Amino acid sequence: MAIKEIFVENLGPIECLKWENVGKINLFIGENACGKTFLLKALYVFVRSLEVYARGNERKTFAQVLSDKMYWTYQVKKIGELVRKNALDGKFSLSLVMDEGNGRFSFGKDTETSLKAELDPVDLKREENSVFFPAKEVLSLLSVIKRSREDWQMFGFDDTYYDLAKAVDYPPQKGKNYFTFAQARKILEEKIVHGSVVYDAQAKEWHFKQGRYKYALHQVAEGVKKIGLIDTLLGNRFLQPGSILFVDEPEAALHPGALSRFLEILFLLSKENIQVFMATHSYFVIKKMYVMAKKEKMDVPVLLFEKEENSDNARGYFPQVHNLKEGMPANTIIEEAVRLYEEEIEVE
Repeated sequence: MAIKEIFVENLGPIECLKWENVGKINLFIGENACGKTFLLKALYVFVRSLEVYARGNERKTFAQVLSDKMYWTYQVKKIGELVRKNALDGKFSLSLVMDEGNGRFSFGKDTETSLKAELDPVDLKREENSVFFPAKEVLSLLSVIKRSREDWQMFGFDDTYYDLAKAVDYPPQKGKNYFTFAQARKILEEKIVHGSVVYDAQAKEWHFKQGRYKYALHQVAEGVKKIGLIDTLLGNRFLQPGSILFVDEPEAALHPGALSRFLEILFLLSKENIQVFMATHSYFVIKKMYVMAKKEKMDVPVLLFEKEENSDNARGYFPQVHNLKEGMPANTIIEEAVRLYEEEIEVE
């Protein structure tokens, strides 16, 4: 079940977003503190809450599941703090149109930790698993992440980290994997990290295995651990056709060559009906996605978070949708790359 349309009002710095024709792979670009990760997390919170609620063993109402997920993902004392500060009606709302139905929820500035606003999850019970990949790697922090939440009940690692730590615990699945998943894992292991991250059940430790050699995880580069994580989730099939993948700053800790192959893998996974939402500050990522969109003849919507010149400071962002298949939109990331090139020419 994929997301088809998104409508947002008054979420953090975002004043209004109306986005039709959401694609299989979608890119968020813009300056710092413009709302990219805010939106990425909001989509994940709603979708993952639908998945948890659909499991059948959950005794909580959907409102309770969603409230907990909002609280532990954004880690604010009052959920109402997420409403845009200058919102005239003092209310946030998020609406999704998905393959099998519509869903909506909203809340006001005075909302504490429990949502009592309108909710409409009836048609949207998902059986698939969605995953949020934060900018930092998770594998070497698993025990700390779990203890901070399960034992100490303290803020620090939000629910995107905690959910990911639990997803890694799923045991590897035997039998033939999905064809594209098997392809993706082969590229990850042979072309990017030249090995694999494995769990030693006897020692209860993660290792990096390269041929007949094993290395302790703390000896391994952060980029290798990030790649090992997605390899693990493809291997234990927590990720599956129909999953939605949210990726924040894929460029963090990855060499450009590894990053290029990783982005190619995302296109490969999209052919197995995995939908991708990705936020980035990287010109390299934008350029690679543009080339892949042209090569694959595939629509890749890009959500551009930038304010108009001379706009009122009280106003929030109105993200605009472009299509990378049709060209790279003008934006501050590309402008800075051009400025740096011109500075180089001037120096020479």
